[in-house]
Amino acid sequence: IHGLTSEVLADAPLFPEIAGELAERLDGRVLVAHNAMFDWSMLAREYARARRSAPTRQRLCTIALSKELGLPLPNHKLESLAAHFGVVQQRAHHALDDARVLAEAFRPSLHAAARGGVRLPLLECLPLTEWSDSPARPRVGYQASYRQSSWRPSRKRPACPYPNPGRYAPGGTLKQGMRVAFSGDTSVERELLEDRAVEAGLHIATSVSRLTSLLVTNDPDSSTSKTVKAASFGTPVVDEAAFTQLLRDVTPASGEAATPADG
Repeated sequence: IHGLTSEVLADAPLFPEIAGELAERLDGRVLVAHNAMFDWSMLAREYARARRSAPTRQRLCTIALSKELGLPLPNHKLESLAAHFGVVQQRAHHALDDARVLAEAFRPSLHAAARGGVRLPLLECLPLTEWSDSPARPRVGYQASYRQSSWRPSRKRPACPYPNPGRYAPGGTLKQGMRVAFSGDTSVERELLEDRAVEAGLHIATSVSRLTSLLVTNDPDSSTSKTVKAASFGTPVVDEAAFTQLLRDVTPASGEAATPADG
């Protein structure tokens, strides 16, 4: 897809060798990316492996921004955002060209947000604090494990204290007590997403039933048991990026304000 062959990468530096230079470029800046959760997760892991911390403190996802602006896009692909603003892609999935395309599509998005008084969907970038490499693994086929002990509590999650208010209404807000299920891979660690949902007052469902308020999946057309059941029950479905945005403003079950779960 991206044209990165073994030959191209043969003399490329390892991440620790460029971590300092990259940190200087990122220092004091907002990380802007298309599906920024994925990009930040990668950077956070690489900096943790290098025993360093990325200086980035905020990120902005252009998928989330396009939703805030209500752009009439057929899907959330970068090519669709580019086409909307008349930006020509020369080499799709090539890092430099993708960055150019995103920058050219981001500028008019910012202008549109300013004209419409739309709040930019900025999220906090939380770094990983611990990393442990597997000593038994060779360099080729390298694998590693990481722990995010400062991100999520080690204790068992308590039961949701709020009653289920029913299904999520597309275009509306999440409400405390809603039953949320996840299916498929996510760019942010699943447990972290679930912890954010719990902190916001949502109930994590391990399966999909008629009582499920919402299914979160990045692949709604897959044939997993959860997506099949969601389709049969008419359960609302959103992707990970949309869910993360919804977590920023969860309607409380009582008169008290809900705790934002962004980050």
